[in-house]
Formats: sequence, structure tokens, C-alpha cells
Amino acid sequence: MFRSKRSLRQWLDAYAVSHRNPINKFIHWFCVPAILFSILGLASQTGLWLTLSLTTILLVFYARLSLSLTLAMGLCLSVMLALIGLLPWQAMHYLALFGVAWLFQFIGHAIEGQKPSFLEDLQFLLIGPAWVIHSLLTRRQFRSPLA
Repeated sequence: MFRSKRSLRQWLDAYAVSHRNPINKFIHWFCVPAILFSILGLASQTGLWLTLSLTTILLVFYARLSLSLTLAMGLCLSVMLALIGLLPWQAMHYLALFGVAWLFQFIGHAIEGQKPSFLEDLQFLLIGPAWVIHSLLTRRQFRSPLA
């Protein structure tokens, strides 16, 4: 399904190349999780099977890179799914969040002056959430277990 000889460190370093500007980073710290949340929310609107399938695909991708990353993403996905279960949102709410978050992502890249990483390799769409978690852990003075 996803084939890569890159290590997690190599993925994070490559992703960081187009995410150096502080404003772009700030936008991504909010918008990447918002996009993931909206995708999970949309999947949940169609039923449990799609939600579980999507979650499994994500965790298998991360498991190929790092056990620690898989655990961190599993926790993140669990929290997101719990919130989705509590919110009385309809598909249009998740679509609106998805669209607004992507709009801000592209604004961030315009500020950065770099094209989004996923235009080089679609797998960067899955690396974005890992980069956010890694950035938040290292920003808070914790030693990141991810890299």
C-alpha cells in the first residue's frame, strides 16, 4: 500500500523544509489536526466500517515508521473519535472545517513561499499529523519519543 525506504526522521526532516516560517508552523499546528478531525468526522457519518478502516490504515502506516508514533497517533485518533461521538455535527460541519483548514494551509504556504509537501509525495498528507505531534512534544521541552 505505502512503500517508502524513508525513516521517520527522514520524513519529518523533509516535511520541515517547507514548514520553517513561524506563521506557517502555527497555522499547521491547528489546521493539520482540524483536517484529520474533519476526515474522521466525515467517515463517521457513513458508518463504523469506514471509520475503523480509515483508522486502521493510518495506524498501519505509522506502525511501519515507529511504535512510539503509532501509540501517540492512536491516542490522538481515540481522542478525536471520542469528540466526534459527542458532537452533534452533520457532514456539512465537517466539510466546512475541512475547507477552512485547507484554505489556511495554503495561506500558510503562500507566506512560507514553499509549495505544500504533499505535491511532491502524497504520503506527506499522513506525515503532517506526525510532524505536529513531534513539534508539540519538542516545543514543550519534552523529549520526543518519535524521532
